[in-house]
Amino acid sequence: MTADAERLAQRWLAALAHERRASVHTLTAYGRVARQFIAFMEGHTGGPVTAETLAGADLTDFRAFLARRRAEGAGPSTVAHAASSLKAWYRWLARAEGLKNPAITALQSPKANKPLPRPLAPVDAAAVAAAAERPDAEPWIAARDAAVLLLLYGCGLRISEALSLKRSSAPFGEAMTVLGKRNKERRVPILPVVAEAVEAYLAACPYPLPADGPLFIGARGGPLNPRMVQLAMQRARIALGLPDSATPHALRHSFATHLLARGADLRAIQELLGHASLSSTQVYTEVDAARILDIYRNAHPRA
Repeated sequence: MTADAERLAQRWLAALAHERRASVHTLTAYGRVARQFIAFMEGHTGGPVTAETLAGADLTDFRAFLARRRAEGAGPSTVAHAASSLKAWYRWLARAEGLKNPAITALQSPKANKPLPRPLAPVDAAAVAAAAERPDAEPWIAARDAAVLLLLYGCGLRISEALSLKRSSAPFGEAMTVLGKRNKERRVPILPVVAEAVEAYLAACPYPLPADGPLFIGARGGPLNPRMVQLAMQRARIALGLPDSATPHALRHSFATHLLARGADLRAIQELLGHASLSSTQVYTEVDAARILDIYRNAHPRA
């Protein structure tokens, strides 16, 4: 009987609630997947779903269920959750009910898409450096924070790349060499506004900066902690009324997205960001398309 499978699902949920202290949200999500799978198997096999049905399900049955969920409009993360929920249920069935199904161990969860970067609007990205200044901070620290944030947006650097710059490689001139992930070097153009901000910081900095030492330093003269950059961005975010997604790394995303919006070649953006493969950069085409659609929906009178 179908009730047999439903009874096993209810026993599993009760065990989760009692033994694992699972939340109502978790129980609801797991229960939904169990009911969906039972209903699918009932239609798939053309008969009631029993304990024997569950034990005899093979890999093609599990894959067909996930494919059905995808066809019904479930996103990759929802389908991945369904797969992990099924595995959790079957682990409990094997342990508590002696119902073993070797096929479930071969089921691979589909990879959920990484969330798309959320770039700042150009006007907000340009205003971040000034908004990050603290009225109570020493002028050289305010100048330092502005210079670092401008590097992230103006040159598309990661925090680690900006803070690894040496005094001898201060961003002056037309371009600089950046050491990125896996010690891969790349050349990055320097905007005049970035060079001016770094120059203002160097002029105000009260500490001597050896050529082979860090370009950016903390209040006591040691290497600058990345947390200080995050706090500077947090101050800017609050001052400008930006969402929580406006992080230092969002400045790098904004750099790439704004270049793409202005017609920059994807290969050139790949080189500027230091991506090993073009696939890592292609996410920005989706970001830009999402931005265009958002503008359309907000602006078109019939949208």
